[in-house]
Amino acid sequence: MTNKFADMLAERDWILADGATGTTLFNMGLEAGEAPEFWNVDHPDRITALYQGAVDAGSDLFLTNSFGGNASRLKLHDGQKRVAELNRAAAEIGREVADKSGRNIIVAGSIGPTGDIMEPMGNLTYSDAVEMFHEQADGLKSGGVDVLWAETISDPNEYRAAGEGATRAGMAWCGTMSFDTAGRSMMGVTSTDLAKLVDKIETPPLAFGANCGVGASDLLRTILGFAATGTTRPIISKGNAGIPKYHDGHIHYDGTPELMAQYAVLARNCGAQIIGGCCGTTPEHLRHMRAALEESTPGPRPTLEQIEKAMGGFSSESDGTDGNAPTRAPRAGGRRRRAT
Repeated sequence: MTNKFADMLAERDWILADGATGTTLFNMGLEAGEAPEFWNVDHPDRITALYQGAVDAGSDLFLTNSFGGNASRLKLHDGQKRVAELNRAAAEIGREVADKSGRNIIVAGSIGPTGDIMEPMGNLTYSDAVEMFHEQADGLKSGGVDVLWAETISDPNEYRAAGEGATRAGMAWCGTMSFDTAGRSMMGVTSTDLAKLVDKIETPPLAFGANCGVGASDLLRTILGFAATGTTRPIISKGNAGIPKYHDGHIHYDGTPELMAQYAVLARNCGAQIIGGCCGTTPEHLRHMRAALEESTPGPRPTLEQIEKAMGGFSSESDGTDGNAPTRAPRAGGRRRRAT
């Protein structure tokens, strides 16, 4: 399955993705508990500004404002019947911004987790998950995205379901997990596990990797874990801009643009081809990241000591691949929205 993004992957040594969605939208006035996807219809000018900010900062790819655009998530806001409408709108705005840019920009349809726990631990069946992701994928496809982009997934079966939903819609896809529990996903998946998983999927992702999580140090350690498996599939690295801190009633990320520039170069050297930011990453961060990638040449794989020196300490001693169980218990309930 080939498309514009597959062509870009074949032609480019590195691709700059976008930054945070939620951080930008909260700065525009989004209230806590409000569904960002409603803004695709209610405030299209603000979503245009969100996408344009990434493009102007030098991103080659940006994600649509559709992270929580599946029926299960939207049901929390009585919007479960608006899946097609809201996803199509997110994609159409993105398509317009990309087509007016004057350069090759990839519009990636963001697909987040359902927020439900899958069987046998929860009640969500695999077939129901596939149906929800397929519905969302169809909406994004109708709006003109170039590729679908599952992100912040924790459960391997939900990862598979997202990929199957994309495939049923006739779309190529990418997929990232969030490794935020002592080097593992919330459901215990390690970097090695995910690298093995993608090769077993009937229609595998064009690229795979990690996003969000704890901090950039931990994420880079996970990227090294992917590379250590010998995978030849393109790797995605979308790390948070530092560590979240609560200040004056809001969550702020302490990563400076200069720090994220170092992160971008380290991510490339760790083995990532698609490099972007997640929570807290603003257009200013992205501008510094692009400049750093353009002005530097690829270097050797960094050691853990070099990553720690540049980006700060790790949140746990283990990256999860040594067989040690996480020290933090998985969270119950599952309704987690990415606090970008």
